[in-house]
Amino acid sequence: MLLTITAVLPSGCSDKPDGIAFGKVNGTVTLDGQPLPDATVQFQPAAGRPSYGRTDADGRYALGYRGRSWGAVVGPHTVKITTEDRIENEQTGEVRVMKELLPAHYHARSELTADVTTGENVVDFALTSNSKTSR
Repeated sequence: MLLTITAVLPSGCSDKPDGIAFGKVNGTVTLDGQPLPDATVQFQPAAGRPSYGRTDADGRYALGYRGRSWGAVVGPHTVKITTEDRIENEQTGEVRVMKELLPAHYHARSELTADVTTGENVVDFALTSNSKTSR
């Protein structure tokens, strides 16, 4: 008696870490018309793990998922952008907290949203110091 087992593996596994559909996400963050460097950008889906990115000197970011894949889960997201950071000096153990530059409606009580689709997504954020965002 001969038994044959066939396994079907999905193609394009890099777009589906953990079996979840993903889209690549990048963009630019500005504050009052100027690039916002060293900000953390978080895309939080309704269910599941968030994706994170960090802006460079020109305000550009690209999202990563769990440190091994680029992008974010397909679907709607709440977006949080923060400049607050904790920096630890490895030699002295001293921890320095960088002050938050952004109003709370961009992070703690974020009103920012984005919809991620499969493929490439460019999501820019034009933040202002004292009013709501335009995107």
